[in-house]
Amino acid sequence: MKRIGVVFILLLAFCGLADSAYLTQHELSGTPLICNIQNLSGCNIVASSPYAHLFGVPLAEYGVFFYAILFVLAALELALFDSLLRRVLQWAALFGALASTYFLFVQVFFIGAFCIYCLVSAGITFLVLILASFIEPLRPLKDQQPPVLPAPPHLSMPPTT
Repeated sequence: MKRIGVVFILLLAFCGLADSAYLTQHELSGTPLICNIQNLSGCNIVASSPYAHLFGVPLAEYGVFFYAILFVLAALELALFDSLLRRVLQWAALFGALASTYFLFVQVFFIGAFCIYCLVSAGITFLVLILASFIEPLRPLKDQQPPVLPAPPHLSMPPTT
């Protein structure tokens, strides 16, 4: 089951990478985004807003970096099958979901427009978070056994004279 979840994370990371790469390509070339879906045609408004850059770097480039890291982590986990990699995937997915929640908040309350590509990216991130939470479940502290320490060696006292 863990392997199937990681395979889906790998596929979703690839889709997110393609989505972010398209937005990055738009930003670099200056061409308008293709966005003809009813009530979700604010892609160019969102992309040209002052909120579309963080520290002078377009958010889409951060998306490419984020999804590339997810892709590499998932690929490595498939090759190595390591619980540490699954934990890192979980933390990365949580970070991405929190960032996506913030960016959706900005679209709703500050920009007042929706970008379908941003919504797809947020959906992908939330799906990755759900899958990552299933691949390595957290165990409550009460179920964990305390570590067993070896008994100290028996030392005898020196003879008295």
